[in-house]
This record gives sequence, C-alpha cells and structure tokens, in this order.
Amino acid sequence: MPIRLLLFGLGVALSGVTVVIARAERGFSTALTTSYGPAALLGTGWALLIGALVVGRRTSAGRTGPLLFLAAYAWFLPEWDNPGTTSSVVFSLGLALDAACPAVVGHLALAHAGGRLGSWPARVLAVAGYGITVGVQGVGAALYFRPQTQGCSECPRNWWSIADDPALAHRIASLGVQAGTVWLLALVGFLACRLLTASPAVRRSTGLPTLCALGYFTAVSAFYLRSLDRGFLGSDARDGRLWLVQAGTLCLLAAASIGEVVRARLRQRELTRLVIDLGGTASPNGLRDAIAGRLGDPDLEIAYPVGADNRLVDAAADPVVLPPPNGRTATTLRRGDSHIATLIHSPGLLDSPNAIDDLLSGAHMALEHERLHAESLAQLAALRASGARIVMAGDEERRRLERDLHDGAQQRLVGLALGLRLLRMRMTAPPAPRLDLAEAELEGAISELRRLARGLHPVLLKEAGLAVALEALGQTRDLHIEDAPSVRYSDVLESTVYLTVARLSRDRPARVSVAGRDGRLIAHVTVTGELPDLADLADRITTLDGVLASRTEHGETRVTAQLPLRRTDLVATAE
Repeated sequence: MPIRLLLFGLGVALSGVTVVIARAERGFSTALTTSYGPAALLGTGWALLIGALVVGRRTSAGRTGPLLFLAAYAWFLPEWDNPGTTSSVVFSLGLALDAACPAVVGHLALAHAGGRLGSWPARVLAVAGYGITVGVQGVGAALYFRPQTQGCSECPRNWWSIADDPALAHRIASLGVQAGTVWLLALVGFLACRLLTASPAVRRSTGLPTLCALGYFTAVSAFYLRSLDRGFLGSDARDGRLWLVQAGTLCLLAAASIGEVVRARLRQRELTRLVIDLGGTASPNGLRDAIAGRLGDPDLEIAYPVGADNRLVDAAADPVVLPPPNGRTATTLRRGDSHIATLIHSPGLLDSPNAIDDLLSGAHMALEHERLHAESLAQLAALRASGARIVMAGDEERRRLERDLHDGAQQRLVGLALGLRLLRMRMTAPPAPRLDLAEAELEGAISELRRLARGLHPVLLKEAGLAVALEALGQTRDLHIEDAPSVRYSDVLESTVYLTVARLSRDRPARVSVAGRDGRLIAHVTVTGELPDLADLADRITTLDGVLASRTEHGETRVTAQLPLRRTDLVATAE
C-alpha cells in the first residue's frame, strides 16, 4: 500500500477525533463559534488531504505532497487543546501545535514546485515560522501553564509544564503573537514580491496557488492583529468569521494544487500525442518543431551530449556552442543522473520546474532516441574524420617522398650526368661506347625517377591546383579535359580526383570532366576498354564520405567520383 494512502487514512482518522474533541466543550472550540464551522473544519481538512493525495502521485512533486498532508493535520490540531478531551497526550499536543498551521502553509508557499526552499530568505522565513508558532506560542507558553491551578480541575495534564507561572506564560504567548504578526506581514510581502518579479512561466505555474496562500495569510494576519491587545489567539464570533475565511482560502489552495496536476497531465498528454505523431515521419527536425510549437518558441534549439567529454551537438551531429548568443537561455534536461538534452530557448520559458518535468515526462523517450541517433552520427563523423586524417597523412608522406626524390637522388643523378658530359667535352679521342651507354642509362634512370616522383605526388597539383595538374597530365597521355574547376579545393579532395583520373587514363584514352555543384565535387571519367583495379581508390573515396560508381554504355565506361564539399574545402580561386 502506498505511503500516501496511509497518510490519507491517518488524516481522515484525525478529522473524526477532532470533531469529537470539539463537541466535548463547544465554548473552547473555534470551529463551533459559527454555524458553518463543522462543515468548514472537515471540508478544509479533507480538501487538503485530497490535494495531498493527488499531488503526491506526481513523481516531480517532491515534498509538496507531504507538506499538504502536514497542513491538513495542523488544521485539525487547534481543536485538541480543548479541556473536554480525556487524553493528556492529545491535550498537550494541542497546546504545542495550536498555531502550527500557518507555519506549515508558509513552508508550502515558500517552497518551489518540488517542495524545496530555493533561497536563503525563504529558508529564514520558513524556520522563523516554525520557531514562532511552535517554539514560542506553543511549547514556550505551555512550559509555564498548568490548567489545574487556573481553575480547570477537570482539564487533562499538560506534559510540557515545568512550572506554574501564569504571568510568564501570558508574556510568552503575547510575545509569540507579536512576533507572529511581524512574521506574517514579512511573509506576505516576500510572496507578493516574488510573484510580481517572477518570469511568465513561473507565474503561470505557481501564480494561482501563491494567490490563494496570500489570501490565507492575509486572513491570518488580521486574526493576529486582533489578538495583539489581548496577548493570545482568541475564539470569539469575529475570530470565527476570520477562521472561515482561512478555511475558504485553504480549500482554494488545495483546489489550485489539484488543478495544476490536472493541467500538467493535459500538457503531458498533448506533448505525448505530438511525439507519437512524429513517429511516422522522417523529418530530422520534427521533434524540435513539435517542442518549439508546444513551448511557443520558434527559434528553440535542442543540443545532445555525446562522447566521453559530453560535447553538445544538434540532431544532425553539428556542434552547438554554449553559452547561447543573443541573450537566450540554456536549460539542461535530466532524468535521474542522466543528461538527456539541453534546450536553448527564450529567457523565462522553462523557469518553472513543473514545466521541465512535464516536458521530460512526455518527450523523454523521443529525446533519448534522438540523442542516441545524434551520438551515432557524431561517432560516424569522428570515424570519417579519422579516415580523412589518415588519407591526408598518406598524401603528406607521398609529397615528402616526392621532395626527397627530387632534391636527393634525382639531383645526384643529374649532377652525375653533367659530370659525364664535361668528361666527354674534355676527351680528345673519340668516346668509348661504354661512355655512351652509361649516359643513356643515366638519362633513362633520371626519366624513370621523374615519372616515379610525379606518380607519388605531382608538384603542380600542390602549387597550381587541380586544373593545371590535369592539363599537364594530358600532355603525357591520351587525355581530353572537357571541364576543370576554376577554384581551388582542399588538398585531399584535389589529390583524390587527380589520382582517380591518373589511374583510369594510364593505359587507355580518357575524357574527364570535373565540377563542383550541389555541395559535392564530381569527377566524370569516360574510358574505353577494361577498367583497372579501383579497390584502393574506392576505399579512399568512401573514407572521405564519397561515392565511386561506374556505368558502361556503347562500349564506353563512365566512372563517377563524388566527394562532399564542406565549408573548409573551398580554398581559393585558381589563377
């Protein structure tokens, strides 16, 4: 059985006991000073009990439900110091907790939606309320009060009493009324100021319960102001009417608490329906659009934590930077200890904890699903970036080898060829055939080394760009350049296209067309004859998130390489 049902049953039992005690000695009962008193006594207590039962079903309610239960109990307890009771324990509890209800309701009003006090002024006011109403007015005055010596021989025993000093007991009670009056006025001012300065979201969430609490504390303040002259809280006919006002405002407070739960449930269902409707769509921004429409913020952004460092990305795995610009606010959505998402929205939109809880309860599954999808996209992007770095590292190593061959072995061979020519020029006799053979072999080695260096990485590709490198390649083989880009791209893209064209045109006629459009660098190479092995090129292009495809028609094969263009891939205009 849930604990809240036990607490509810306890409250119902207390209400029955309270009615019996109040009827024992009607002259000492505040509730029975008016004809509507019994109905107000039971109706208000039961309203608070029902409100506690309903609010307690919300997982996000926190301490709000228990505080409502305590308010219901405290509402009944002022009747327990009735001399007509036969139990000294009940009588002593009534003396100590006679004025505790305003302190409990004050704690409830000061607490946020989750039942927690959010600021030090709220904590000070809550502690002061309990200290004054229970510590001073209740236990403090009861310490020096013995009803038997005051002419009530049939009154139960006061277990708090340590001495019989009616004058001191009256002074303590009077001090409690004075301190209680100051505390109530400070509480009303604080709650009113907090409500006026709150954001629209907070006012929508807690405005009505706060107004009901302000009405209750205003009636209690009037009750205390009337009691300043006599030094204790009375129970005459006018006090009874003020008590009825208190009962009415507490009923409204319970109704407002229940209404907030109902509104939250309706909002949750509405958002859940929106999320379910998104289940059949493939729109990447569908969830964002649904939540933005629900919250009324068309510029809403959703960022998801991914990776070990919990960096934030959007649904497409693009980075999101915090703090947000233009004065917008970031709100972290958590379920337990798990960080599900971060919303970037207009200020004040999600200031209320209830608004965050409603959003999470209705959309946490959809948010978690999209977070996992964004995380998989981020992992894929990281894998592709790693592959691209490996490709670029390979290209850099090819350039290094080309430079080493050009500046090292090739220069030495050229120097050796020049030395042989000088030797030939100084010879007076005809050169030996071996010298001619050595020069020919040396020229062949230099040519072969140059071809090897160009195959590793052509110098023109780095210095002049793809278009010039393709033109130079066309001068050494049967290659027709139909179209070439007039702009420079990143080294890895240009080298990939160049290697593709060079591989396909090595031993066969070829036509090539290269252009950038629709966010992709596209190279078409048309050749005649059998294709060479392109497995390594296909792996390279796939690593760069590209596509390599071929199609044969009328004896010709058209190979198409498509590489995605990013913002950093366009370098400059080729000259």
